[in-house]
Amino acid sequence: MEGYSNREKNDLEIDGDKEHSVSMLREPFLVRNRKNNTSQIAIVGANTCPIESLDYEIAENELFKQDWRSRKKAEIFQYVVLKWTLALFIGLGTGLVGFFNNLAIENIAGFKLLVTNNLMLKDKYYQAFATYAGCNVVLAIAAAALCAYVAPAAAGSGIPEVKAYLNGVDAPSILAPATLFVKIFGSIFGVAAGFVVGKEGPMVHTGACIASFLGQGGSRKYHLTWKWLRYFKNDRDRRDLITCGSAAGVAAAFRAPVGGVLFALEEAASWWRSALLWRTFFTTAVVAVVLRSLVEFCRTGKCGLFGQGGLIMFDVNSTKATYSTPDLLAVMFLGVIGGVFGSFYNYCVDKALRTYSIINERGPSFKILLVIVISLLTSCCSYGLPWLSQCIPCPPHLAEQCPTESRSGNFKNFQCPPNHYNNLASLFFNTNDDAIRILFTSGSEKEFHLSTLLVFFVAIFCLGIVTYGIAVPSGLFIPVILAGASYGRLVGTLLGPLSNLDVGLFALLGAASFLGGTMRMTVSLCVILLELTNDLLMLPLMMLVLLISKSVADIFNKGVYDQIMKIKGLPYMETHAEPYMRHLIASDVVSGPLISFSGVEKVGNILHVLRVTRHNGFPVIDEPPYSDAPELCGLVLRSHLLVLLKGKKFTKQRVKTGSDIVRGFKAHDFAKAGSGKGVKLKDLEITEEEMEMYIDLHPIANTSPYTVVESMSLAKAAVLFRELGLRHLCVVSKTPGRPPIVGILTRHDFTPEHVLGLYPRIKPHK
Repeated sequence: MEGYSNREKNDLEIDGDKEHSVSMLREPFLVRNRKNNTSQIAIVGANTCPIESLDYEIAENELFKQDWRSRKKAEIFQYVVLKWTLALFIGLGTGLVGFFNNLAIENIAGFKLLVTNNLMLKDKYYQAFATYAGCNVVLAIAAAALCAYVAPAAAGSGIPEVKAYLNGVDAPSILAPATLFVKIFGSIFGVAAGFVVGKEGPMVHTGACIASFLGQGGSRKYHLTWKWLRYFKNDRDRRDLITCGSAAGVAAAFRAPVGGVLFALEEAASWWRSALLWRTFFTTAVVAVVLRSLVEFCRTGKCGLFGQGGLIMFDVNSTKATYSTPDLLAVMFLGVIGGVFGSFYNYCVDKALRTYSIINERGPSFKILLVIVISLLTSCCSYGLPWLSQCIPCPPHLAEQCPTESRSGNFKNFQCPPNHYNNLASLFFNTNDDAIRILFTSGSEKEFHLSTLLVFFVAIFCLGIVTYGIAVPSGLFIPVILAGASYGRLVGTLLGPLSNLDVGLFALLGAASFLGGTMRMTVSLCVILLELTNDLLMLPLMMLVLLISKSVADIFNKGVYDQIMKIKGLPYMETHAEPYMRHLIASDVVSGPLISFSGVEKVGNILHVLRVTRHNGFPVIDEPPYSDAPELCGLVLRSHLLVLLKGKKFTKQRVKTGSDIVRGFKAHDFAKAGSGKGVKLKDLEITEEEMEMYIDLHPIANTSPYTVVESMSLAKAAVLFRELGLRHLCVVSKTPGRPPIVGILTRHDFTPEHVLGLYPRIKPHK
């Protein structure tokens, strides 16, 4: 290694015990008194859990090769058809869940607002507040109880967890059926409770959970073990399905099928190919058809209080998008503001999450108490702040009723006399979707006072920060769109004499700038917003504002989802290697001691290694008389060893028995079980006599593992590891006469904490 003497390098090398002490530096949320020496640790819900990597690599062993050779054309055709069938079911399921969510939220929130509004019309203001706050608290407690007691992993947005999963990180319960259940109903209760949260982020997580559930490959518990279901008992196919599910979630949340595909490509998926693009596009198209059909059905009035406001669609085609040089300067100014506000928003969310972790660690009751406090704070702001606004006379010649008497509308009466309305109440006393629609309306239809927009922006900005991190499913899209639209409209009002753009278009561009500043997405956000607003003429301005806001925000910090993954301790691998990795080679960071097996190994040795280590991959090395010199035969997985030991194909002599094992097992016996229901070490019953017997590992060893020479730069190895979606990367010796394998690189070995713990003199680039 350049810049270090041999003595310094030896001093910096670590053994197994030191590795665990170094790994203690990786404490998500700065959790105290954590004891774990087996794997990475991450926050799931509010608890620290050991996490592992996913096996996206195909294990090409003898059983796998025999299975593929024996497959007939009909079975291959069945496999392809099943992929498209599951994509169809993911689209149908996500579309139906998205519609159900909107239907439930609109009716629950609509009923709550209708009752409150009726009490206010009768001048029963205290009873109205008690009813409003009481309903919000009850709904909030229901959402928090589900998250705290049933599925803690369902709290929050879910997008960071899905993004980490598609990167190769397997955290417990993030895609479990219980998480899906809580995500659906917790999101309904949380949004209906008036929290400044969105249902769009949770919909991405919901789509991924539906895809994971359908891709379990059958269930022995429920006797769903048909042969065709076994095709998907591997991480690789599940990853593709979950990619389709995340895209379907965006399509269901925003009615933006193309935006959903681009979201999966740009933000969610770490691995992509053209065939996956086709299936993802098909899935989102199914979602769009389902939603369109159900919305048309609801226009007949058979869906209760559910109207067009339930599924987001903002038509701003009524305004002409013609612009000049002053307009472009105004849009650029808006992009700069969005970048600054977005980076500051991410900073505040980071601090709020770290603060809430201290409270959430204390148990479910404290989680619920925190939710109640935030619910009361939100209710007080929503009900109290409109009293600061002035009453405005109703404009003449309106198409709609003024003041509005129903739950939704642009002109809320609140405490105002007849024929007057309160425009701040129009924003606070509506569902989030309706509030966005009001902000996006053109200036001729509704005027907002500057003070109204300023108060609403500050309130939404602060409430969005303090709400994210509590124990309810909560998305960031809607709070960011609301805050961005309010300051965008504010800037548009101020620049009215200088710009020809409508204030409604300024609101749209403000929302885009804030989204770009917080989430750091460009292409997918641009298409999602264009599909939302149905206005292709805004494309140049939208592209400009997103590029500027992202560029400005990148100066200060990372995107919000990247920050949350780091806080939670999810070891996400970026597309690029860190600059300091160019000064290290692969052998500098491999951890020891290396544990390997012989091609024909004693059962007792295997069992002992499985008990004392938590490694998931072991090199298999052939030695004389099975080979002329020690050579790397392949890599064997822990899960495969457990299945092999349970089958008890042992011999008393140390001889190859590969043909017997190939006949005694099928490839699907070694497939990954759904929801972690595979063979466990405690399930094995090995006698003392069997401990002295031998077993042939050749049939289950992956004979073609990915390998790199020990002198390869760590940066190059990191890019290879990430692009191929590996769990294990073997480092082989460059010099003849040495052991054939130097070590194994895993995801942990590429983490900055591990590398910088080994070489503290390296200064990482800021």
